[in-house]
Amino acid sequence: MRMQLTYKLLAIALLLSTGLYAQESSDIGNNEAKALNETEINFLFNYYEQDGDNAAVTGGRGTEELTNVAPAVIINIPIDTSRTLSTYFGFDNYSSASTDNIDNNVSSASSSDTRYYVNATYSKTNAKQSTYSVKAGFSQEYDYTSISAGLGWAKEFNNQNTEINLSGLAYFDTWKLLYPIELRTGEKLVDTDQRKSFNFSATLAQVISKRLQASLSLEYVYQSGLLSTPFHRVYFNDGINNPQLKDRAVETLPDSRSKFPVGLRVNYYLSDLIILRGYYRYYHDDFDIDAHTMNLEVPVKVAQFFTVYPFFRYHTQTASKYFAPYGVHERSEEFYSSDYDLSALSSTSLGLGLKYSPLYGLARFKGPFSKKTGRITSFKSVDVRFADYTRTGDNPDGGGDLDAYSISFEFTFVF
Repeated sequence: MRMQLTYKLLAIALLLSTGLYAQESSDIGNNEAKALNETEINFLFNYYEQDGDNAAVTGGRGTEELTNVAPAVIINIPIDTSRTLSTYFGFDNYSSASTDNIDNNVSSASSSDTRYYVNATYSKTNAKQSTYSVKAGFSQEYDYTSISAGLGWAKEFNNQNTEINLSGLAYFDTWKLLYPIELRTGEKLVDTDQRKSFNFSATLAQVISKRLQASLSLEYVYQSGLLSTPFHRVYFNDGINNPQLKDRAVETLPDSRSKFPVGLRVNYYLSDLIILRGYYRYYHDDFDIDAHTMNLEVPVKVAQFFTVYPFFRYHTQTASKYFAPYGVHERSEEFYSSDYDLSALSSTSLGLGLKYSPLYGLARFKGPFSKKTGRITSFKSVDVRFADYTRTGDNPDGGGDLDAYSISFEFTFVF
C-alpha cells in the first residue's frame, strides 16, 4: 500500500530525514567518496500524522487520516583509507483510515501495514580522486516488493573545489494486486503486476568562494509497467448521486512515464555563526505535471555547541491531464485518476530544528566493539526537528487540502 502514501511520506521524508538532510546540506558535493576515520552510527526516529478529505482509495472523497512511525539506522564504516561501506535500514509502520476503506471494513487488515527496507553502498576512491560506488537495496510490505541496484562515479579536481557525480539506479517492483472489495470479480483489472524504474543523475558541485558553494543537478527518470495503484477507486459521471450505486473502476494510468527534475543548491556562509542553505527544483513529466520547489534553511549557532535551524519549503504544481475529481471522469476516457497527488496544488512546510553537538560528545563509554578495536564510543550529538505541513488544493472545484505535522530525532554515535 506504500504507493498510495508515496506523496505524503515523500514530502515528510524531505523534511524529516535529519541525518540525511544535514549531511547533504553541509557538503555540496557527494559524500560517498569521503572515507571517514571513525565508524558513525545514526539512530533516527520519526513520527508523522496527517488529515485530509480527499483519499484516492475512495475516489477523491473520504478521510486521509494517517499516522506513521519510522525508526531507521544509518551506519558509515570506513573499511580503510580508500573504501567505505554505508548501510541504511529500518521500517515504516502506518495506520491509515484511508486504506482501511479498500474493503469497506473498519479496522480490517488494510488499516495498517509495515514496510521493511535495507540499502547499502560500497565505494572506493583511487589515487586520482575518482570514486566508484555500487548500490543495492530491498524493501517489502504486504502488497509491494522492491529490489534496487545501481552504480555511481564521482571525481574531484581543481584542488577539490569541483566535483562531478554521475549515478544510475534501477528499481524492480512487484505488486500483490489488491482491488477494492466491490470490484473483485475474479477478472484481472490491470495488465501487469510489475513496475520498473530507471533513474539517471548528473551533479556538478563547485566551491565558488570561501563563503559560497553551489551545485547543479540534472535527472532523468523513466518508469514502465503498473504506474497506477490497483486499490484506488475512480467514480464516473453517470448522473447517479448515491455512491453505493455509482459506476466506478480502479485507477488506470499509462504504462510509461518520463520525469525531468533539475535542481540548484546554494550554500552561503553569511558569517561564522550563520549559514544560508537554499534549494530550488523544477520538475516536468509527460503526465503534464510542472512543479517548482523552493527550500530555505538557516542554521544559526546560538552557542558554542548549540545550533538552531529554522526552515521553510514551498511547492507548487499543475494538474496531470489524467486527474479529475470524484464523479467527473467519463467512462469513454482511456486513463483516469482521482488521486489528488496528481492535482493542482501548493504546499508549505515550516519547521525548526535543534542540534546539540559538544566538541567531545555528550558522553564517552566502552561500546560493544571497544575490546576488539580499542576505541571508545562517543555519543556525539542530538538533533530534534519539528515540521508543520499544509497542502492547499488549487483545483477549480476545490479539494486537495491536507494538514500534517511530524517530529523526528537523531542520535549520532562514533567509535
